[in-house]
Amino acid sequence: MWLKPEEVLLKNALKLWVLERSNQYFVLQRRRGYGEEGGGGLAGLLVGTLDAVLDSTSKVAPFRILHQTPDSQVYWSIACGASREEITEHWDWLEHNVMNILSVFDSNEDITSFVQGKIRGLIAEEGKGSFTKEEDPEKFREGLMKFERCFGLPEQEKLVTYYSCSYWKGRVPCQGWLYLSTNFLSFYSFLLGAEIKLIISWDAISKLEKTSNVILTESIHVCSHGEDHYFSMFLHINETFLLMEQLANYAVRRLFDKETFENDLVLHDPLQITKRGLESRAHSQQFSAFFRLPKEETLKEVHECFLWVPFTHYNAHGKMCISENYICFASQDGSLCSVIIPLREVIGVDKADPANRGVNISTKGKRAFRFTEVRDFEQLVTKLRIKCNATSTSSPQHINTEVANSSASDSPKDFDEVPSKIDLRDNSKTVSTEALMTVYHPQDAENLDPKMLKEKMKEQSWNILFFERGHGVSMFRTKKTRDLVVRGIPEALRGELWLLFSGAVNDMASSPGYYTELVEKSLGTCTLATDEIERDLRRSLPEHPAFQSDTGISALRRVLTAYAYRNPQIGYCQAMNILTSVLLLYAKEEEAFWLLVAVCERMLPDYFNRRIIGALVDQAVFEELIRVHLPQLTDHMMGMTFFSSVSLSWFLTLFISVLPIESAVNVVDCFFYDGIKAILQLGLAVLEYNMDKLLACKDDAEAVTVLNRFFDSVTNKDSPLPPAVQQGSNLSDAKGDHPKVDITDLIRESNEVCVLVEIR
Repeated sequence: MWLKPEEVLLKNALKLWVLERSNQYFVLQRRRGYGEEGGGGLAGLLVGTLDAVLDSTSKVAPFRILHQTPDSQVYWSIACGASREEITEHWDWLEHNVMNILSVFDSNEDITSFVQGKIRGLIAEEGKGSFTKEEDPEKFREGLMKFERCFGLPEQEKLVTYYSCSYWKGRVPCQGWLYLSTNFLSFYSFLLGAEIKLIISWDAISKLEKTSNVILTESIHVCSHGEDHYFSMFLHINETFLLMEQLANYAVRRLFDKETFENDLVLHDPLQITKRGLESRAHSQQFSAFFRLPKEETLKEVHECFLWVPFTHYNAHGKMCISENYICFASQDGSLCSVIIPLREVIGVDKADPANRGVNISTKGKRAFRFTEVRDFEQLVTKLRIKCNATSTSSPQHINTEVANSSASDSPKDFDEVPSKIDLRDNSKTVSTEALMTVYHPQDAENLDPKMLKEKMKEQSWNILFFERGHGVSMFRTKKTRDLVVRGIPEALRGELWLLFSGAVNDMASSPGYYTELVEKSLGTCTLATDEIERDLRRSLPEHPAFQSDTGISALRRVLTAYAYRNPQIGYCQAMNILTSVLLLYAKEEEAFWLLVAVCERMLPDYFNRRIIGALVDQAVFEELIRVHLPQLTDHMMGMTFFSSVSLSWFLTLFISVLPIESAVNVVDCFFYDGIKAILQLGLAVLEYNMDKLLACKDDAEAVTVLNRFFDSVTNKDSPLPPAVQQGSNLSDAKGDHPKVDITDLIRESNEVCVLVEIR
């Protein structure tokens, strides 16, 4: 392999290398100890250990070629080889193509300059068809050489990157190199004659996690075929773990979702998989998942900065994340403050207070956001103006006033834009837009039912939140927002806030007319999915008045058929009808469609298909959480299959299939705000609440009965839904042996369970 010419002081290398061939201009050397009987004695052992531990050109290959000029102590490394055949091929090429030309030059400097230029040209020529696309090609080529020489994997195996680390074999760490390729995790170490070689297929890994203990401050734990492997002493452990996660996930997708994998042009072609590409893809996925943005969004820039929070008069420290269509902010100081600003809403971008490197962003509705301590803020302002087609809209002084007073000035405008979302509910319970703006007065209590009074109080709490933190997609989301969600979203605001928290509002805004077009195209189609939809239509909340007429059934049919047409890979899966029925109770048809898209394609990916891989993965996570947090229950149940069988419907229907509808919608509230974490936590809380009864069960059937009776006893004492709609209120006294449990209390307890789960 040709190398970028680098100076070598031959005087310092004589003890490590043995001369094989030489002429007036070139020297071919062999690494001491390589190819010698007994490994070259003690010197050979020491050189072998040095090669394994150090990251240098000399350690990579046992042969090298140096360029020399007469009467000079300076040599230039120009080639290396893993075998005698490879290095001989390079030597012969030099003798036949270069040696005769060098005699025409007048000076040694000209000779050296020509040789260096020729070698660089050869490397550039090789690079045209090379798949090496890393930041430091020379260093990567060295690592690639050793990877190929040490492991003997198929030629098409693509090395992505490699890291120096320690592998713990017993209680002794072995320093070596961890290689991450498209299909394998490999490790190599050679210390004082002891060689360690490890090759693990990504699809054979059953557990991959970051851990720490007394001995290892931070390490990466890999479990394969029941055997544990620990790697530590990484320079950048988070970066390493992120890439390992990506490669392991791709291996699983390749196994279980081959069609999707093959349609991904980058992942399907190993030559396109690079370290930089994997990192960029992982960061974009995390960005989209955290802010609930469309999957197509790619993270372009990240700026550490401060965001002025007007209602607390506090600068929150965090990161500004910019993609093609959004500017987002998430705090890192414990304030749990986040903001999403769609570029479609931006009308102006201004520089403010150069001393504090400030950037002001103005949006529709006279809202403004002030970011400070932004690195390269002037260039950022220029780029954002181009992105948004925006210009400076006001003086810095005016913008600062708007920022400080935005919570008060924009609320009336935002309230005017609140649409009525409720199509299928009992109209007697529909709260109008005007009612949302009405300030509640204590004297009104005499004219209100106690439940409606509580509902009004909830609405008033949200109105105050909107007044302080804004209303709409760019509202400030804080701990208080989450606290109100846990209490249950008011009926009148539920559909609107589901759209907001799920990110479906962004999908809908970016695709106007898309749903109508899908309905027209899917009308009258006859497929396996449409047959299954027709079969399940009248099984979807049959006890609810909204689905006892053709109006509700027709709306449900159109939404499910349109989605099956949009995504034939999923088509239709049982449980989608139950979920969509609830969505239609609080959202218009088009809104319900986009909520379904958000759930199936972003919030619960790989759940609603034939293999339900996503649900099975989260069930495995759930089982692990049970082992950690409820070990006595794990010991009592003779295997984890019980938990898998009972929890599958919890995950697929978000507890809608097991809880009374008036309680289930509160769970859906939390799901749209917190994602699958809310379902995992609630599942643990349910098992913990019934711990004693479950431990007394003699078999799985008895345990299932205990859980079913518990779910029947869950009520929502604050629900304003009429008795004809509520399910929990219709329970017979025969089922009353189980004490009533309020859903709000249960959700609050589930949030107190110390569960820190890293969601996919």
